[in-house]
Amino acid sequence: MKTATMTKNDAKDGESPSRLIDARIEELGDWRGATLARVRALIKQADPEVVEEWKWRGVPVWSHGGIICTGETYKAVVKLTFAKGAALADPAGLFNSSLDGNTRRAIDIREGEAIDEAALQALIRAAAALNTAKRAPARSRKKSG
Repeated sequence: MKTATMTKNDAKDGESPSRLIDARIEELGDWRGATLARVRALIKQADPEVVEEWKWRGVPVWSHGGIICTGETYKAVVKLTFAKGAALADPAGLFNSSLDGNTRRAIDIREGEAIDEAALQALIRAAAALNTAKRAPARSRKKSG
């Protein structure tokens, strides 16, 4: 797994994003920390080339050719927000939040909820593939006549 660099606004005392995510998990110290640690492990397993980042003053971000998802923690949920979730197939129906927009989709995981690990890893791989897909070159138009 690669580790990204951070901007001055994102870094805390020059710590690496991975260490900052470790600290967040430890700081939470409850089911949210355990859940964040589990989804982080699943993300790394699904995409060994994923880059961990720390953005927006404290949000874990996983990227590969662009943002795959963020891992936010709230009092009642751990929220995985997929940057291009609306463009991803979700046959297992994991997306259960932020469903109205045209771009993002999210998965809210509540205390005690089981994670469909295979389906989550499939979404991670699909998001990375979408980020890294080469766009088809524009066709040149020949003038007729």
